Amino acid sequence: MRFAGRVAIITGAGRGIGHAIAVRLASEGARVACVSRTEANAKKTADEINALRADAAKAYAVDVADHAAVQKIGAQILQDFGKIDILINNAGMTRDALAMRMSLEDWDSVINTNLRGAFSFTQAILRAMIKQRSGRIINISSVSGIMGNAGQTNYAASKAGLIGFTKSLARELASRNITVNAIAPGFITTDMTAGLSDEVKKALHAKIPLGKTGTPEDVANAAAFLASADAGYITGQTLCVDGGIVM
Repeated sequence: MRFAGRVAIITGAGRGIGHAIAVRLASEGARVACVSRTEANAKKTADEINALRADAAKAYAVDVADHAAVQKIGAQILQDFGKIDILINNAGMTRDALAMRMSLEDWDSVINTNLRGAFSFTQAILRAMIKQRSGRIINISSVSGIMGNAGQTNYAASKAGLIGFTKSLARELASRNITVNAIAPGFITTDMTAGLSDEVKKALHAKIPLGKTGTPEDVANAAAFLASADAGYITGQTLCVDGGIVM
C-alpha cells in the first residue's frame, strides 16, 4: 500500500490509460479524484474503485480545455479531499490530418486539451502542493512528441510541449520537494486503437523492437513508480513506455 493516505487526481480517468492509472493507484491505497469530460465516464471509474474500497474515489466532470472550469474543479477537489499529493495530467485527444488540410479548429482543440489542460490543472493545485512542500506531477506525453508522426502535427506539438513544460516546471518546483516527470507511451492498445485492421497492427508491430503493443497497465506501472517514494530523486525526466521505438 505505497499510497496509503495519499490523494491523487487523474484526468482522462474514464477510460484507457487514465482508467488504468486510477485503478492502480487506488489498489495501492490512494484516494482518487477521477476526472473525465463526461460525468458518466468519471463515475464509472470511481464506482469501480469504490466497489473495491469504500469511499476511495470521487467523480468529477470537466473539459480540461476550459481554464476557468478547471480552477473551480481543482478547488472543489481540494475541499473534498483536503490535499493533493499526486497529479496525473493524462486527458488527451486526437484530430489527425495532414498539416495542409488541418483546420484551425482541429489544431486549437488538440493543443487546448492536451497542453493547456495540463497547465490549467497544474495551476489549480500548485499552491496547495507548494504549501505542503511535497508532491508528484506526472504528465502523459507520447513518443509522437519525441519523434513526430505524419498526420499528427497538432498532437505531436502538444505532446512535445508537455515535455518542455515538464522540464521547466521541474526546475521551478524542485526546491519545494515536488517532482515533475513525463511518460511517453508508444503504441498502446486502447478503445481508440482497437478498430485498426490486422494489417495495420502487423505493420506497427514490425516497427516495435519488442514486437508487440503495450497495454494501459504498462503505462500505469510506470506512473505508479514515478508517483512513489522510490522515484523521489527523479525529476524533469521523460520515461518512454514504448517497447523500444525510441532509443
